[in-house]
Amino acid sequence: MLNRKTQSYIMAEEKTRVLVIGSGPAGYTAGLYASRANLQPVIYEGNQPGGQLMQTTEIENFPGYPEGVQGPEMMEHFRQQALRFGAEIRSRVITKVDFSSRPFRCEDEKGDIIWAETVIISTGASAKYLGLPDEEKYRGLGVSACATCDGFFYRKKNVAVVGGGDTACEEALYLSTLAKKVYLIVRRGVLRASEVMQRRVKEKENIEILFHCNTEGLFGEDGVEGAHIVKNIGTPEESRFDIEIDGFFLAIGHRPNTEIFRGQIDLDEEGYVKVKGATTLTNVDGVFAAGDCADPRYRQAISAAGTGCRAALDAEKFLMEHSEL
Repeated sequence: MLNRKTQSYIMAEEKTRVLVIGSGPAGYTAGLYASRANLQPVIYEGNQPGGQLMQTTEIENFPGYPEGVQGPEMMEHFRQQALRFGAEIRSRVITKVDFSSRPFRCEDEKGDIIWAETVIISTGASAKYLGLPDEEKYRGLGVSACATCDGFFYRKKNVAVVGGGDTACEEALYLSTLAKKVYLIVRRGVLRASEVMQRRVKEKENIEILFHCNTEGLFGEDGVEGAHIVKNIGTPEESRFDIEIDGFFLAIGHRPNTEIFRGQIDLDEEGYVKVKGATTLTNVDGVFAAGDCADPRYRQAISAAGTGCRAALDAEKFLMEHSEL
């Protein structure tokens, strides 16, 4: 709120029955269900309104889009549907939370305070990248962090997967059923995956493991056409070579966007929000979690949307049982 005499910002305070922190499939779906239940939710979209799918091109595995859909277009559909039923959406960031007592005190980047009877956390997770400028240059043009999402576009083509753990091996094996050839780029001399996964990868004829290798850069005109590789970096045996690829997949892990909740709710060792069984309940009554911030395994748009629905239903049930709030 701007005071015209002083031209200074005056902190505002308000109350809401449901505060959704984060957007994407989980946050927008939670807002949709909560607004249809007449709970008048407020959604704070966060730093990346729409979530990771805003950086995704064609999506072909989300039900209801038989011809596929662009990621930003689908997220706009989600957003508009939540707005249609009365959700209030703000393109701002919640920076502080206090879950020590209800109603919960949440503060945004401008210093405004929201007192929320329930909170749904849907802040998502971010894929870890190598930090190469070319990763940003070719994002959506051959660079991906989800083989399940984008592997279909690389049928009969050459691709590379970066990583040496179970996730990287799983991605390489999945891609090997679609692609002509898969390079598995491993910076160490061994795989960190389980013995079973290692054996499967090594036995797959169209997977080539590049041990002691790091990616220095990518190249291509209108998309990824290859990668610059350095082997045995920093040693007398250091050498460089290029590989011809159409797709470059990162499989070095994800980082849940949950730092502001540390010390407020239970997180696992990697920072994912812990939920109770098949519910979206956290260890704090009235706080729920949905989407990738609580899902280290699946990380799919359809599963995130499903947990967004469940979180709204869990919040509605909680409010009915605590009508004194």
